[in-house]
Formats: sequence, C-alpha cells, structure tokens
Amino acid sequence: MQPIVSLRNITKKFGKRAVINDISFDIYEREIFGIMGESGSGKTTLLRTLIGFYRADGGHIYSYGQDLTKYPEIVKKKFGFASQDNCFYQDLTPMENLKYFGKLYKINSKVIRQRSEQLLRMVDLWAAKDRVAQDLSGGMQRRLDLCCALMHQPRVLVLDEPTSGLDPMLRKHMWSLIQKINETGVTIIVSSHLLEEMEHLCTSIAMIKESKLLGKGTPDQLKNLYSRNEEIHLETYPGRYRHIVKRLMEKGISLSFVRYEKHKVVMYTPNAEKALLAIANTLQELNENLLEIEINKPTLSEVFEAFSRYKVVQIAPMPFPKDTSKHALKRLLIRKQANQTRQTGSQEYVPLGHETPKKSNTMEALQSLIKSRKQK
Repeated sequence: MQPIVSLRNITKKFGKRAVINDISFDIYEREIFGIMGESGSGKTTLLRTLIGFYRADGGHIYSYGQDLTKYPEIVKKKFGFASQDNCFYQDLTPMENLKYFGKLYKINSKVIRQRSEQLLRMVDLWAAKDRVAQDLSGGMQRRLDLCCALMHQPRVLVLDEPTSGLDPMLRKHMWSLIQKINETGVTIIVSSHLLEEMEHLCTSIAMIKESKLLGKGTPDQLKNLYSRNEEIHLETYPGRYRHIVKRLMEKGISLSFVRYEKHKVVMYTPNAEKALLAIANTLQELNENLLEIEINKPTLSEVFEAFSRYKVVQIAPMPFPKDTSKHALKRLLIRKQANQTRQTGSQEYVPLGHETPKKSNTMEALQSLIKSRKQK
C-alpha cells in the first residue's frame, strides 16, 4: 500500500541550528499518526514544514509519489491545518467564519451552506452558530478551528497540539472528536506532549527528541523496542516471598529482576503466561493465599523516557540494557484482585485485631487471568 504522506530526510534550519534533522517516515491512509515529543523538540516546525508554511532546507515530502515541495497546490487541496493558535476571526460568528473559509477555497454557496451545517452539527456547535466567536468558550473555539480546517474536505488533517490548554474533560471530548473525524475517512496527523493520551488514540507514533527521530511504529511496537519484559506484582498471605521466588526459579522460570516490597514482590519476566502457571502451582505447594496479582507493560511515557537516554535513530528494534525496565515500569494494564484485604504490619504475621484473610481459589483466579490475556 502506497503511503499518503512520505517524509524523506527532512531538515529545517533556523540560522545554523537544525530544528528538525534528517527525519524520514511514512503515513498511510486513514491512520491517526502521532508525533510526540517534549516542548521544543521540533514538532511544530515539522508540521509547518509538512504543510509548506516553512520551506525545507533538505529532503523531500511526497504525497502518492508527488513532491509537495514542487507542487504546493496539492497541499492546499488535500491538507487541512489547525495550529495551537486559533485561526478564525474573533468578531465573526461560527457560520460567518465557515462561509468566509468556504469562499477562500472557491466553494459554491450551496455547498458552503450544506458543509457548514454538517460540520457545526458534528462538533456540537450548531446551537452556537450565530454567537460571536470571541464569546465562545475555549473548548468551543478549538472545535470551531477544526471546522475551518475541514471546510474544503481535506484528505489529511494536521493538528498541532489540539488539546493544549484544555482541562481533562475537554481534552477527552477533543480526542473523541478527532476519532469521529478519522472515521469519516480523513487521515489525521497530530502532535502532542500528552503521551498517555496519544497511546490510546494513535495507530502509529513517531517520537522526536532534540530535532531527531528516536523511533517510529505502533504503540505496541515501540513498547517492545523498549522492553520485552512484563512485570508481575504479587501479594499473598502470609507472604513468604523469598521462598516463592526460589521455588519459581527452581521450576525454570526466567526472572530478569526481582524487587521485594513491604507487602508484595515484583518480578520481571519475558514469559508472563508461563510464570503465572508456575505461580499458581507454587502458591498451592507453599500454602500461600493469593490476595492480589497484576501484570503490567510500560506506558509510552516510560518508553519515551527510556529512548531519550540513548541516541536511537533506527526504526528497527535495538537492544537496551537489561535493567532499563526497573527504572520506569509502573502498574497499568491488567488487574486481578482475589481479596481486597490488605495487611498493615509485617509480612510474616497478622497484627492483633486483624482477621486472617479468607482463602481465595488461587488456581482458578490465575487461570482466569491467563485465559483473559490469551483472548486479547
């Protein structure tokens, strides 16, 4: 399948400083393609170079084989752009703004009316169509800016930090709207520093740091570049964790790292399913009562943090030090709790006034967890 957008060795300099340096990647139709990085990493410059606002100092940008640097009119027809700063007129109403942008794109009046109503209804602004734009809330203004960028029915919508400055609820609404636009067939290219939000929205992500591409792939591919280990949090009663770990290693379970905490043990393993089966048997053998178990993978924020420690320019997987995962992994994905009771004293005894936790069906609980993982 031919990419809808291809960047090849794109470089942009301001003076002698390269703000984006030799960046290459492909974007395919109907993708939600994320460009993530810290503030000042070059995200905005890259997007503005992509749409032709800046002229690249090196490299080429193609759309279906056509060089956009040579044919800028293709960008005007196929691309829509919404920047961090709203681009509509504050003293016009939403309907008046859309009519103005429609005329800029030489759309006939009948289509302008139809398209304006369609867009305003899609973003829930139809009731506010006759209010002056400066009187709209921040979230409503951001949605109006999206409508202006979509007025000419572009095939590609480029969004620079679309949720910047919005509160968590408005950010969630904006991401839902972006997904809705994507479902109409529009390819989305979006930049953000809110990595955890992009993880759940984007089909592919390019990570940029200090003007260079660190890595590109699906969220899962990027996570696998970082660490093939999963982390198992295990809490049992009475909690003889060193005996549990010793027995697991005797069974041949590969544990790359083990961390003992006050009321639990955290184990890192490349084969979580095999480890879970062994844990189930071991807990029964040692007469340990399962209280809680969790299995986690790294978040994209943690992947980016790990990549930033290394000069990664390849898209292919790279080896990282074995102990990388222990610096950043946190609980995120699968939670299986057999008993809500938590102990407040030593691992080896129950303080007076606390009841011994009721036994859970350890094997049944762990087998259920294994089954749910295989179905994903």
